[in-house]
Parts: sequence; structure tokens; C-alpha cells
Amino acid sequence: MSTYPEAPGHRNVQTSIAAADALAPKLGRLQRLAQLAIRDAGANGLTADELASWLGMDRWEMRPRTSELRRKGLIRDSGQRRRNCTGKLAIVWIAV
Repeated sequence: MSTYPEAPGHRNVQTSIAAADALAPKLGRLQRLAQLAIRDAGANGLTADELASWLGMDRWEMRPRTSELRRKGLIRDSGQRRRNCTGKLAIVWIAV
């Protein structure tokens, strides 16, 4: 059995576990798509919301992928911040 970040995280409640189990088969693909998009963005990087928009996916599906990729050492915080869809400052991720 894989553990985070090789497997989706959950909050140890049934609904969260079910969501993680449903996502598990496509996790590797989503992580690869996210990593490639961030790499392709270059030094400009992407926030999690920008990443979701770039890939045409839901922001809630892509935001956790940035945490997983960071934990794996594949992306890092650029030190830049840009406003996200809520108007709050968000981390701009860049490839390692």
C-alpha cells in the first residue's frame, strides 16, 4: 500500500478516504501533467489556480498535486506570490 505523496492524502474520515480511493488510479497521471505544466511555465511559474486553468481542470483537483510534487522534491516555492481566484496571495510554483 502506497503512502502520501505516492497516494492521495485523506483526513481519515470515510468520505475523505473514499475520495482518495477514487482519485488513486489517476494520481500519477495528474502529478505528471502538473509537473510538466509547471516546468513549461518556466521562471514565471504557476499558482495552483493557474495550474488548474492551464490544464483545464478543477482547482480543487489540482491544488493537492502541488503539495505532493513539493513533497517529492519536483517543484519548489519560487518566493513569488500572485493573487488567486479568491484575491488572496498564492505561492507561485516552479520546477526544480
